[in-house]
Amino acid sequence: MTPIYDSQKQFYKSPYGAVAAGTSVTFRICVPLSYGCQSPRFFYKRDGSDVFAAIPMQHQQTTDTDVVFTISFTPPQAGLYFYYFDLYVDYQKLFRGSLGQAVVTTEQGEAYQLTVYEPDFKTPDGVKGGVMYQIFPDRFFESAPRTSMPFNDRVYRTDKTGEPYFYPTETGGFLNMDYYGGDLEGIRMKLPYLSGLGVTVIYLNPIFEAHSNHRYNTANYMKIDPLLGTEKDFQHLCRDASALGIRIILDGVFSHTGSDSIYFNREQRYPQPGAYQDPENPYRPWYDFSPQYACGYRSWWGFETLPEVNENDFSYRQFICGKDGVIDHWLRLGASGFRLDVADELPDDFIEEIRRAVKRNGPDKLLIGEVWEDATNKWSYGTRRTYLLGKGLDSVMNYPFRTAVLNFVKGGSGLAAADSITRICENYPAPALHTLMNFLSTHDTVRAITEIAGESCEGHDRYWQSKRRLSDERYEYGIQRMALAYAMLYTLPGIPCIYYGDEVAMQGYKDPFNRAYFEWDSNEQRLRRVVRQLARLREQCRALWDGGFTVLKATETTLHYSRHNDSDTAECFINCGNAHVHTFMLGRAVAVPPLHFAVCTSTAKKIAFFSAE
Repeated sequence: MTPIYDSQKQFYKSPYGAVAAGTSVTFRICVPLSYGCQSPRFFYKRDGSDVFAAIPMQHQQTTDTDVVFTISFTPPQAGLYFYYFDLYVDYQKLFRGSLGQAVVTTEQGEAYQLTVYEPDFKTPDGVKGGVMYQIFPDRFFESAPRTSMPFNDRVYRTDKTGEPYFYPTETGGFLNMDYYGGDLEGIRMKLPYLSGLGVTVIYLNPIFEAHSNHRYNTANYMKIDPLLGTEKDFQHLCRDASALGIRIILDGVFSHTGSDSIYFNREQRYPQPGAYQDPENPYRPWYDFSPQYACGYRSWWGFETLPEVNENDFSYRQFICGKDGVIDHWLRLGASGFRLDVADELPDDFIEEIRRAVKRNGPDKLLIGEVWEDATNKWSYGTRRTYLLGKGLDSVMNYPFRTAVLNFVKGGSGLAAADSITRICENYPAPALHTLMNFLSTHDTVRAITEIAGESCEGHDRYWQSKRRLSDERYEYGIQRMALAYAMLYTLPGIPCIYYGDEVAMQGYKDPFNRAYFEWDSNEQRLRRVVRQLARLREQCRALWDGGFTVLKATETTLHYSRHNDSDTAECFINCGNAHVHTFMLGRAVAVPPLHFAVCTSTAKKIAFFSAE
């Protein structure tokens, strides 16, 4: 049955998806003659308005079965617009349903979203079509054994296969002071390995001086943590990476510092008094001191070791974004961009200032934000965020894709996955969509194979998590489905990202168990083989770089979709079921085996299969 409206198809809405401000958008509805519809209306409102405006639709044509109505609408400025249709027959309206197809209802429903972005929004072309790799620096590779530690309170772990410390302190916190010795030189030494995986971008978790192994409690923004190396080590890493076609992206933690820092200095590690001791300290305006806070100052989510900064303070903004500031310093030394930690907690105008600082170092520099939901319609701290409309972030970490992919491969519905994916594709500006950071795991999540094949850790403490390993049977189950998940990740819009160790199926629940030292002696080669093959596929098929995305068919156990541009088309089919599925891909008959992923491209003219077998 022909839908009355389908936002995924260009017959009904053209152009597809988000549009630049000033673009004329044509909407069509195709109403069965039996409805008796004569004067439907298009209702829309700009985000922030309480009232929908109505525009009569024009009759375009009548067929033997349907009548087609149309309207053109030109959104004048960037922002979100919401719309629906009223048939003006028996109070029937059209609201958004699954996969963009309209639901006919007399009740209030979900309005469609039209994202409108800045006309000059551009993102770096050089990262599109590539592969990203995330490294937690302390746990990747140690270039040489340590003979001493730079600070006495750090515990050096010689037992590289040992479990990260997780026992609480007497006050109930966690020190995070055990270090395995991974360093920048170790990363540099492993560049050939990463290049062999097809990696073109390395995202590093924080590398600035900080007094915890995760380094999200920055102590000095202008200094490499001494356990990781020196500025020269960083320059050498960037230089050698660039020679292999690999960019280095840094973690920008700009919503808070450490209390144990040259700026705050609560622990008095540093010789000069900090903002904590000295009301006249130049860093004092960065922080909000008040007796209303239990620890005497505003801190990130109540953690007193993470005093929040006032991002609206002029001196702080100059320090981060100004001439010769933090951003200038590290980009000049060879970094190719930043990932912004907790972007939701940074003011939009601060993110815009960060963007200007990043882009003045070159339009090819990348700015990605940590956002866990749909970044186009995200609300935080009482305001709609605008950071993905062209003046702020280039793109974001794509947690919605992670959820959709993992849920599907571990037994969820292909229909549900398709709906989640198409919503992101429809809502995101194309420049952001094609630079999305797509992943299965990060330092903040359960590792992918554990998520897929393990018991849920919800309601269980760290001790329970520390004792759980997959049985051989569940491990094989996880490997098979990890291969399928990677195949999806490498063929969906955006940039696939491997979290270090996932390619050898490292296991682990939540922090710190997802941050173990890389298992360099692992014999697991199947996922490595799969990601190498997928990287070659991406390199050869331009449609996977920046092509459109269309769901061709979705069922409970299968998903069939295409990527397409002017020069190439790739059809992808994932079979999560237990039986062969017979289908057609680019006109070719194919039987896709259970737990296999098939790809057919118009240039290669053959069908490739991917699995862990």
